[in-house]
Amino acid sequence: MVQPSWIEPELATLTKERFSDPAWISERKLDGERCLAFAAENGVQLLTRNKKVITGTYPELAAALSAQQGGDFIVDGEIVAFDGTQTSFARLQQRMQLAAPLPGLVKRVPVYYYVFDIVFAGGADLRRMPLLERKKELRRVLSFGGPLRSSTHRTGKAEAHWQEACSKGWEGVIAKRADSSYRAGRTKDWLKFKCENSQEFVIGGYTDPRGGRAGFGALLLGYYDESGRLVYAGKVGTGFDQRMLRSLHATLRERGLEDARRQLVSALAEYAAQTGVAVTVVFDAHGRPGAIPSTERSDGVTVLFGSKRATADHVIERAAYRASQRGEGADVRVLEQLAEQRRLHEGIGYRRPIPHQLSHVRSPAPQCQSSN
Repeated sequence: MVQPSWIEPELATLTKERFSDPAWISERKLDGERCLAFAAENGVQLLTRNKKVITGTYPELAAALSAQQGGDFIVDGEIVAFDGTQTSFARLQQRMQLAAPLPGLVKRVPVYYYVFDIVFAGGADLRRMPLLERKKELRRVLSFGGPLRSSTHRTGKAEAHWQEACSKGWEGVIAKRADSSYRAGRTKDWLKFKCENSQEFVIGGYTDPRGGRAGFGALLLGYYDESGRLVYAGKVGTGFDQRMLRSLHATLRERGLEDARRQLVSALAEYAAQTGVAVTVVFDAHGRPGAIPSTERSDGVTVLFGSKRATADHVIERAAYRASQRGEGADVRVLEQLAEQRRLHEGIGYRRPIPHQLSHVRSPAPQCQSSN
């Protein structure tokens, strides 16, 4: 039989059910890039599950497979990179987008091919063979070592295997019916037991990049608590390549500015209603009120909109200055809260204003509710 140029891979179905059965095996779920390797007389070709050729992206894997003495074969597995003992998709991304990585990068970010199935060998189609029989054939055909690794499995202990995976911070496990054939597409012969150590976060803003980094430094994340209030959770700045940094930064700037303005005005309105202190917000990097249209509101808030984005410092300084000119006061604490909120929504760095800029600002008023 002539070796096919493509075989549709089998995919696991996600399930919340957890079980152990002697008729099933389990393997560690790896966080990497799915890859089918085609080896024939004319060489080796690596393809993703979407038929993208990645032979040049991982030259060390192609070389290791070419050195095999098992003749022609098609194997299935996962390409991974490690950060310590954990597979790291963020680290693998440094290699994924490159058609021909430089030797320095290949050495700096080594990758490994964990092979878990074989579907063709020696001119024979093995897909109808039971899974455990295919695994025996895989060990006969391939010699493992270096960047080629064998994906080990356990029999009848999928639930305990999953619990161990979660305790070690792995992605989870894949449970497979031991006597199943290899079928194209998503099937229930392969089940995905994921470790649900996850949380949905709101991207509230971002920090400025430093050094030669493009786009942004880190995303500022929040989540909604039980009362529905958005709570700051932390920041994340790893796992982005330069293209993603620029693209995501453009999207955040486009979508975030108006939301930030609405949030800031809403917070000021809440403060004004509670304290009776009228505060002006200036949305202009230079604080030129004569050049900006103003909107007087009945809730005690005056909003000035300009064409340039204000920094958190300008929000505080201009609000304090204009309150002092009216002979009123502006609560330092609430202004700092508002500046922090603006930073969360637009990623603008905040520094405490120097003392002389707050010389006309009264001491803190009674505690108000933060809108963060």
